Amino acid sequence: MDQQHLVTDQFGPTARNYLASPTHAQGADLKRLTALVRERQPARVLDLGCGAGHVSYALAPHVQAVTAYDLSVPMLTVVAEEARRRALPTIEVVEGSAENLPFADGTFDWIVTRLSAHHWTDIAQALKESRRVLKADGVFIVIDVVAPESPLLDTVLQSVELLRDASHVRDYRLSEWSALLNAAGFIIDESHGWKLEMSFASWIARMRTPELRAQAIRSIFAGAAAEVKAYFAVREDDSFQLDVAWITARPHHPR
Repeated sequence: MDQQHLVTDQFGPTARNYLASPTHAQGADLKRLTALVRERQPARVLDLGCGAGHVSYALAPHVQAVTAYDLSVPMLTVVAEEARRRALPTIEVVEGSAENLPFADGTFDWIVTRLSAHHWTDIAQALKESRRVLKADGVFIVIDVVAPESPLLDTVLQSVELLRDASHVRDYRLSEWSALLNAAGFIIDESHGWKLEMSFASWIARMRTPELRAQAIRSIFAGAAAEVKAYFAVREDDSFQLDVAWITARPHHPR
């Protein structure tokens, strides 16, 4: 099974879990996105790797059109149903991979990807495609879990992420994001981060992680070095903290 089929297999049965997930449905980042869109009024927005559609729902009342784009058909079904329920006719759903966007050059004023990029098979190609379909004066916003720069902490994070979700590819370091975006033709205007509290029980349940894998994650936390436990704020019930970053970039125009 290739990576893209692994992603669709993993997220198909869990689509509605992500619609109800407080981690995905709430957050100061969604409120800030909404405020920015209301202020700047981009006409057409791509919600890249939309998942259960929370970015689309937040932005749809303030733009002419939102394209909710994802590899998972069950996720898109959830988004289409929820958009109808919320009376948001400006949301359209489109199926496809981040690495091959079925849109013309310069289609979108803004592209937003939230908690999705760590699943992309070829992030360099996905960013190149994003640059292509974004207008010359467009805005590209990434909101995603990021890895610490420390190799030790990075290794622990990737290990527990992969055990929890077999479709996980990589949580990138901020230094990697900078290099990847620059290589794809973007300039970073802003970057800031925060800690995201993860309840172990709901984190595991949302992905329907098999018990054997959940036990392996607990074992990693239990046997981790003191600095690892301190950095991720691992608690007795194995709940912990992740680093999340907001990166705003724009197309670079060589002179």
